[in-house]
Amino acid sequence: MSSRKKAVESRRSTAAQFFMDEEQGEQKSTHDRVVELINQAALVSTAKDNLKVQYLKQVQELIIYKEPDLLDNFLDEMLAFQNDRVVDVRKFVVGFIEEACKKDPEVFPKVLANLRMMFRDEQVAIQKRVIQAVTQLYKVALRWICNAKAVDELMETSWEYICSLKMEILNLLESDNDGIRTHTIKFMEMLVILQTYPDGDSPKKSENDIALDDVPLTLKFIKPRKLEEEAKHVFDALVVFHGTPHISSVNLMACMQTLVVIAKHRAEFMSKVIQALESLHANLPPTLAKSQVSSVRKHLKLQLLILIKLPAAVDFHSQTGTLLTDLGASSQEIARSMPKPEELKKRQRLIEEGTPGAGAAPPVKKIKLEAEEEEEEKEEEKVAGVIPKSATNTAIDITAEDIVPRLNTINVTDIVLVSMLSLPDMMPAHFQASYTPIAVAGTESQIKHLARLIATQMTAVGVGKGVEEMAVKAQEKQIEDEKAEEASQPKQSIQTILGGTTTEKKKDQKSSVLYPTGFETKGRRQRQLNLTEITRPLSEEEMEQMLVLTVKRILKAGRMHSSGIPMVQVKILAGLATQFGGEISAMLRDYILEDPRQHVDVALAWLYEEYAQLQGFLQAAGTQTPAEKKASNSYGESLNGLLMDVLHKCEPRERDALFARFYLEIPSITPDALLILKQYCSSESTVGQGLSILLSLVDYRPPQQMEYLQQVLELTVVPNQEVRLQAARLAKQLHERGNFRSIIEDFALTYLRYLLEPAPPRHLLHEPVGESEMFLRTCSQRTQ
Repeated sequence: MSSRKKAVESRRSTAAQFFMDEEQGEQKSTHDRVVELINQAALVSTAKDNLKVQYLKQVQELIIYKEPDLLDNFLDEMLAFQNDRVVDVRKFVVGFIEEACKKDPEVFPKVLANLRMMFRDEQVAIQKRVIQAVTQLYKVALRWICNAKAVDELMETSWEYICSLKMEILNLLESDNDGIRTHTIKFMEMLVILQTYPDGDSPKKSENDIALDDVPLTLKFIKPRKLEEEAKHVFDALVVFHGTPHISSVNLMACMQTLVVIAKHRAEFMSKVIQALESLHANLPPTLAKSQVSSVRKHLKLQLLILIKLPAAVDFHSQTGTLLTDLGASSQEIARSMPKPEELKKRQRLIEEGTPGAGAAPPVKKIKLEAEEEEEEKEEEKVAGVIPKSATNTAIDITAEDIVPRLNTINVTDIVLVSMLSLPDMMPAHFQASYTPIAVAGTESQIKHLARLIATQMTAVGVGKGVEEMAVKAQEKQIEDEKAEEASQPKQSIQTILGGTTTEKKKDQKSSVLYPTGFETKGRRQRQLNLTEITRPLSEEEMEQMLVLTVKRILKAGRMHSSGIPMVQVKILAGLATQFGGEISAMLRDYILEDPRQHVDVALAWLYEEYAQLQGFLQAAGTQTPAEKKASNSYGESLNGLLMDVLHKCEPRERDALFARFYLEIPSITPDALLILKQYCSSESTVGQGLSILLSLVDYRPPQQMEYLQQVLELTVVPNQEVRLQAARLAKQLHERGNFRSIIEDFALTYLRYLLEPAPPRHLLHEPVGESEMFLRTCSQRTQ
């Protein structure tokens, strides 16, 4: 029966098991479940399978959507994960901040500092995610402040932080990363739509949308007029970026789409958007490849078809229609995209009736305010008034109107003939990719379109009637603005005299600072401790005792672990033994001899540290004089001690391997070490290994190879016959190479000449008697 029950449970679907787990989990409180999930996420040490993110997502579901009352309790714990090493975890924290602020805007003051810290993350993915979040949270924050019954200091500080983030994001339009620029463009789109007034052609706002007409004039730190001016500056920056010659295709298409969306929501920008698209059609970026040119033209055609559907674009149908024809759109395709006649009639009726919704900004609400706010309201009313059409003409419009009557047959013929002199021999690939045959050449619409193309080119280089007129208007406007600024200086504040003293109405206020949540905030500044005042220097005996105890602890830990001592601690031991010597050096030598094969790295590190001090590479050694360095030859003593210990205290198999490794890896071979090697080679049992070491030294240590070769040659005349034979065999092998032939031959001839002398030289006398058989054998050995 139990086996049947297990089989049924195993056949349950994942969804069924999930609901069963949820039912079982409900037995626990949501608070306990959240604590358990956060602890599990904190214990995950690897990024495999995104297990940590899965735990945190469950926490988000519980504290934001299921029981929002727990959000404030666990906010610190969730934001503490923003310092996690895994990028996906940090991206999730940004998303969590976004969802938390949407659910409860009162969280803003607690998370804005964290959001700004994450915006400055080195990872590009984190920066892009923060830009996405701020694109949504900017609207949420503005709606939160506008709908508040009373605005407190925290709200004002939060808005300052949001505006600071806004400016940092806007500066990223010049970033080196394409993705960051694309996200910045979408942020600028939101900014322009949010900080401008909707009109009759704008789509209806949803419940959560907000625009400039929802911002009350009673807010002292958020002024609709300044927001609108900022939005217009942002839009101008978008248009300039759209016309940059070195813009990438991805950014160009994103910018095109953004401009069209802005024109769809705000008809006041329609003229500039169409001019920007016209300019792009006439001046495609030269850095685009052939395939990118085709993609950009298709995207431009698509965006123009979207524009032509809008009722607000009815006044620009001739321009958009000509552009679409140049881009290869058929007349049927253009006709299908035209707005319905009913929509056009409705819009025309609204315009005739003077309804504010038909393309004009809504009138500014009149509210009885204080003196300063009433003055600002009057200025806004002046700005919101009807602007004459002639004032909206841009440089391209003025230049195009000036060019149209000049495009007669004679002038055009002259231009064509002159241009033919500068035509290249072959059609450029860029022109061939973007050229479309003109379907309606010679018509009035085509002449106007050609005039606009020429005007665009002329305006780009700063020539033409339009450029001159707009420059004059800009100067006049600047003068008017300066006069208006001087006239609008704040009036002298009213003072009240109380007991012969004056008190100002406004008091200095310091804006509060938002600290990142999940971190310990700084308390009162503590007095910095000065170690020299509260401590006394250790005596030499105390210092030596502490060092000895430290070395003992490190060596004890190394004996307990099979992997030995970590390299960082090996470096510390080598430095202490080099600097202090004595008992520490003896302890380190004993540790090496306990298992020479395993501890040889410690010995080599020690020798290298001693050699570095001998050569003056260490900071402590820099204070010693050359005489002191020579007198305290700690390197030579340590090397000789280790070699003699290996030679006499190690097993033969370990001894030979360690002896070879020491001579091949130590930084320098001293004369005493070379003498030990010669003694090692003088024994019949070790002569083979010793000569192999000498051969390696000759090959791999060129600066002293002559000295090592001399040792090989001297071994050919030792009394031991076995050593002599093996050394002679090695000398013959080196002679065959050719590098040392002259040296070996000179040595052999020298010993042959000894046979011609009446008595052997003293250094060859191994016996006190006269010319012996051993002497003859030694000298004649060199001829073989």
